[in-house]
Amino acid sequence: MSKIGILEGKIQNYVWGGKSYISELLGFGKSNVPCAEYWLGAHVSAPSILKTSEGDLPLNSFLEKDSAKVLGDEINAKFGNLPFLFKVLDVNDMLSIQVHPTKSEAEKGFKFENENGIPLTAPYRNYKDNNHKPEIMVALSEFWLLHGFLPKNKLIDVLKNIPEFKHFLPVFEQDGYFGLYKLVMEQTVEESNNTLRSLVARLLPLYKAGKLDKSSADYWAAKAVTTSSENSNLDKGIFSIYFFNIVNVHKGAAVFQDAGVPHAYLEGQNIELMANSDNVLRGGLTPKHIDVPELLKHIVFEETNPNIMMGELQNDGIERIYKNPAPDFELSQIAISSKEKYNSIAKTAQILIVIDGEIIIVEGDTTLILNKGQAAFLEAESNYYITTTSSAIVYKATAP
Repeated sequence: MSKIGILEGKIQNYVWGGKSYISELLGFGKSNVPCAEYWLGAHVSAPSILKTSEGDLPLNSFLEKDSAKVLGDEINAKFGNLPFLFKVLDVNDMLSIQVHPTKSEAEKGFKFENENGIPLTAPYRNYKDNNHKPEIMVALSEFWLLHGFLPKNKLIDVLKNIPEFKHFLPVFEQDGYFGLYKLVMEQTVEESNNTLRSLVARLLPLYKAGKLDKSSADYWAAKAVTTSSENSNLDKGIFSIYFFNIVNVHKGAAVFQDAGVPHAYLEGQNIELMANSDNVLRGGLTPKHIDVPELLKHIVFEETNPNIMMGELQNDGIERIYKNPAPDFELSQIAISSKEKYNSIAKTAQILIVIDGEIIIVEGDTTLILNKGQAAFLEAESNYYITTTSSAIVYKATAP
């Protein structure tokens, strides 16, 4: 029986998504509705469809048949399921300020909310499962995000140079990152409005005139206001825009988001690989539930110097692996030309997606031709090779 098959993912139509990148990647042309994410995996809320000799099957159902064989004994024993979710994202409007819990904190939070009878579907629930949610992303275009707190000297400059923020400087000097962030997040709506209104009033004319640069917090603060559906109150997430690093990631470069690091995607397209979880604690730029005490419990309150990774090119000169500390997944890019052949033995289950070009995958007696936007699922112990008639870019998700 074949160890590889075509995998069809699921589009998620979140309001922050764009209307062209994902739909055009998949060959549909421009969409009338936002296409924010394209999921490839076995997540129960939107499992991908695997084409098999027995017909089309949801990937989670396929895995249940013989998970040890399909996933590999070690991964099956450790996780019991496909431990990652593979995505393509098209970020048109800014995502929420957020942080993810550690594995142990997720287990405690999930147990606590279950014991207190909070329904899994409740909008005020913090923990949807008992898993952590580390993430790694590789930019498919110029990509912008917020990532961790500014270094101390840079944050002091922000507090000194923005008139509305000067009264926060003694708080930061005395109580550090925690004291500053706790203060702004626990302010009343009236207090935060009083601080932010004059700032926003100065920024909006400049933003509308195209005079703000994306490397400036002013640009993203103004964009947050203009894209918000809330007219009377200003979002506290604006403080985070000024307190966090604004990171510009070029195509092919990667950033890892570990537990405790506050972050938000701002704009662009990327490939994202993450642990199979829905646990998100939000801190602004969203109409969704924000639990400030719970948020403050999980943020790592220290300066962050963003690590933009270019990946490690392997000896074959074809595969570039973006190493990260998460035990759940490993992401790599395969850039292949017509003169090359990529050989691999899958130690664990893998998912491949073609971002550009066309490839031919051969595993035993099975040959698959994948065009741009198409994906494949490969079982553990698949011994395969990839060729192309021109050139192609493929991203591969697996467990390390």
